[in-house]
Amino acid sequence: MLTRITVQGLFNEIDYDIQLKDGVLTYLHAQNGYGKSTVMKLVFNILQGNLEDVRTTAFGRLDLYFDDNSKLIVKNINEELTILMKMNRIEEEVDQEHLCEILGTTYISPERLYGYDDNGNLVPAIDLYMKELSEGIAKAVRDSDLKPAKDDGKEYTEADLDMMFKNIDAKVNFIKQAGFQPSVPHSLRFPPTRFEIGERKKEYRNLALSLKAYVDHYYQYAESIVVYMDIVNALFVNKTIELNNKGFLQARMDKSGTVIPISKFSSGEKQILIIFYLLLFKTAPGSLAIIDEPEVSLHVSWQQMLGKYLKDVARVRDLRLIVSTHSPSIIHDDWDLALELSETRTN
Repeated sequence: MLTRITVQGLFNEIDYDIQLKDGVLTYLHAQNGYGKSTVMKLVFNILQGNLEDVRTTAFGRLDLYFDDNSKLIVKNINEELTILMKMNRIEEEVDQEHLCEILGTTYISPERLYGYDDNGNLVPAIDLYMKELSEGIAKAVRDSDLKPAKDDGKEYTEADLDMMFKNIDAKVNFIKQAGFQPSVPHSLRFPPTRFEIGERKKEYRNLALSLKAYVDHYYQYAESIVVYMDIVNALFVNKTIELNNKGFLQARMDKSGTVIPISKFSSGEKQILIIFYLLLFKTAPGSLAIIDEPEVSLHVSWQQMLGKYLKDVARVRDLRLIVSTHSPSIIHDDWDLALELSETRTN
């Protein structure tokens, strides 16, 4: 995981040493023009292998330090890049193809309300993400039939299978909250009793392995949906987000029951939906996520609540978050997690 960022000669005159906070979240703040967004974009573009964007940014050297004592060194001399990975005093060149294998990285830009569709057209990002979510749920609904599981070669006692079914049952009940579930053959009870397992052990062993494979495949996706809905509903007021029968998100007003489509949501509500969608559905576990100016269009009360939910998602997904912000309300009570960029002028 990334632990430190150093930059020399940013804009040919500023040096930075950014020691990330222990834990899952670091807030980065500074006055306008200090280059915090530029540094964050550099980190993202380097780890994504977007070297043209790196090459054309004015800096002399950028080092990324990782928790395994390795260090990625990027030198930019007259727009010619040299990229080295240093470990145990040994430096090796890293090519563009292998940069993206070092650490998964997501950058959530301040200009996140719009994105490009498959045809290259600029469209509202919320439309893209909600369509993607709906299609994902629809696919999971269609994929309800259990597939024959690969035999793991293990010997299971009746007690082992009983415990396995109890564990699977709890996870399947959780998955149901996301709007889909596995289809168990009518000839078999789920969960079975110990007596039924004993009577038809081979069949129930196969069922347990098939259900385990299903749960292993869909549990994280279902968890993302459930956590997403829980966070959004904790933040939104006077309305409840729900999935309609087509798998699309909609809001229902708490008093009147009036249904409000996503397209009619406020800019701030869309910001919340987009930020947490990108974190939960587009960022792989163990990755770095950089969120630039999350305060855009958010009421102060939402800004003050945001950090709690960001930390919750980071823990659920094992993410390291860097939040670049101008807003003291975003940092709120977490000033021990905040780092102010202070410039050092290069001689």
